[in-house]
Amino acid sequence: MRRLTVVQLLPALHSGGVERSTLEIAAALVAAGHRSIVVSAGGRLVERLVAGGSEHIALPIGRKSPSVFRAAFALRRTLAALKPDIVHARSRLPAWLGRFALRGLPEPRPRFVTTVHGMNSPGRYSGVMRSGDAVICVSGTVRAYVLRHWPDTDPARLRVVPRGVDPEDFPRGYAPDAAWREAWAKQCPALQGGRVLLMPGRGTRLKGHAEAIELLALLRAEGHDLRLWLLGADEPGREAYLGELRALAAARGVADAVVASPPRHDVREAYAVADLVLQLSTKPEAFGRTVVEALSIGRPVLGWDHGGVGELLRTLYPAGAVAPGDRVALAQAARALLAAPPPMPVTIPHTLAAMQSATLELYDQLVAD
Repeated sequence: MRRLTVVQLLPALHSGGVERSTLEIAAALVAAGHRSIVVSAGGRLVERLVAGGSEHIALPIGRKSPSVFRAAFALRRTLAALKPDIVHARSRLPAWLGRFALRGLPEPRPRFVTTVHGMNSPGRYSGVMRSGDAVICVSGTVRAYVLRHWPDTDPARLRVVPRGVDPEDFPRGYAPDAAWREAWAKQCPALQGGRVLLMPGRGTRLKGHAEAIELLALLRAEGHDLRLWLLGADEPGREAYLGELRALAAARGVADAVVASPPRHDVREAYAVADLVLQLSTKPEAFGRTVVEALSIGRPVLGWDHGGVGELLRTLYPAGAVAPGDRVALAQAARALLAAPPPMPVTIPHTLAAMQSATLELYDQLVAD
């Protein structure tokens, strides 16, 4: 296996699933002895990327402004100097710029890879993501979405490579130590003394926080001593939405049993203290990494049976899959999972190592062709 030079393109390196996948593949490239380069506008994750042995080149390739044309020519010059084997675009505007830059390079040109991380709005602009020599889909759901909305796509170019978790980061049966529990009790006193429903997710309406509050209110009215932890819902700029959620909790009489907290780095510990993890996004998600993380720890998961979340639950934990919008079935499933959760899957096939290996194998295949 010869040493490859791989350039990944994305708007910025702040936070999020796309950024996380970028760093995970960068780490795998470095570990395998390849040259790993990321082009983006920068962000707080650059330091971590470079510390792991990759290189970063700052270009505003995700900014929708007239300056993007200068960035396109700068990207072409950068690629001409780097002479990469693979250019891997992970977002729409960087993919357009990547295609433009590659067209101006002499033959043989680098192979072009795209990853469809989400179910983008159909149309020509989003269609660039299916234009790679190989198109990685993060789930079977995403692959079906691409073929449905861009039916002229060659199915042979689509490769399903699910996102994954590191079992060492989310070990089965993990339990936080006494010091963490003591600190958590001081930070979230309303969550102490009862059983915990955990909903990890950003502070956006699409995550379905209101459905979680409605579920909590129904179960508490039946006598279940439950608390709801909306982990990650309290974000800057989301004050109005958070006010709506608090008003709903007050109207349902459960305000003292709901805690909305900012994003935290100790999500592993949060899963471990939860009795049931909720995934109630109103819009189908492309993958649903929280499902795999929670199941890896050994916590039951309840979610709507659509998108990538439904795909994962049907495969790994069918008892947690509920028809979208069916509140009666949701409450029934919650009662069952809290009373006697079915055994966890023996193994979780969606691992970080599997995702990294499949991606690097794809790079090798493209270069060998």
